[in-house]
Amino acid sequence: MKIALLGYGKMGIVIEKVALERGHSIVLRKSSSNSFDGLETADVAIDFSVPSSAVENITACLERGIPVISGTTGWLDDYGKITALCAAKQGAFLYGSNFSLGVNLFFELNRKLAQLMAPHAQYKVSMEEIHHTQKLDAPSGTAISLAKDILANSSYTNWVLTNPKADELEITAKRIENVPGTHSVFYDSAVDHIEIKHTAHNREGFALGSVIAAEWIIGKTGIFSMKNVLQLE
Repeated sequence: MKIALLGYGKMGIVIEKVALERGHSIVLRKSSSNSFDGLETADVAIDFSVPSSAVENITACLERGIPVISGTTGWLDDYGKITALCAAKQGAFLYGSNFSLGVNLFFELNRKLAQLMAPHAQYKVSMEEIHHTQKLDAPSGTAISLAKDILANSSYTNWVLTNPKADELEITAKRIENVPGTHSVFYDSAVDHIEIKHTAHNREGFALGSVIAAEWIIGKTGIFSMKNVLQLE
């Protein structure tokens, strides 16, 4: 499989390592200093760039008929625009706020726990996410995905970063050097505390998931998520 890497920072380097170990080749390493030359030779593209580049990168792939996997967060105001383009071009697009296989199972655990806790109004829900200092968006895309599932299964109306009202879910976002990603969900009452937590030890779990998603999407048409890859729905 020939892969175009759109974004060649720390994640792109780890994705390259994992892809090569799985027998694939890299035909483009796109950064801010070079062009899309070579993109047309790729079987699939993996985008781990920055929010300001993501829409351009994904658009370039879809315009050329190249399936694209995106793990860049912070650009989702344009998600509808991208999915409309994908449909118009009969392309293939998969966005994931987190490609770790463990995190995607954690998403399912979070959703189930939210459903179980919904009848118990004595519990206040809150969240915390911790990432490295180079992460540009806050809260993380993973935290937003977790929050959306809690909102869908509770009386909370939206999430906020500071000064939550009674019907708002508070997310605390911390930036600490050399932390790949930690996400926690808390349920607190006057008598006890329930917590679920996922801690990433390194970037390889995210890289492996993105390469597995790239292998999976070849030959497919449509808009997908890691739920499809992992057969969770």
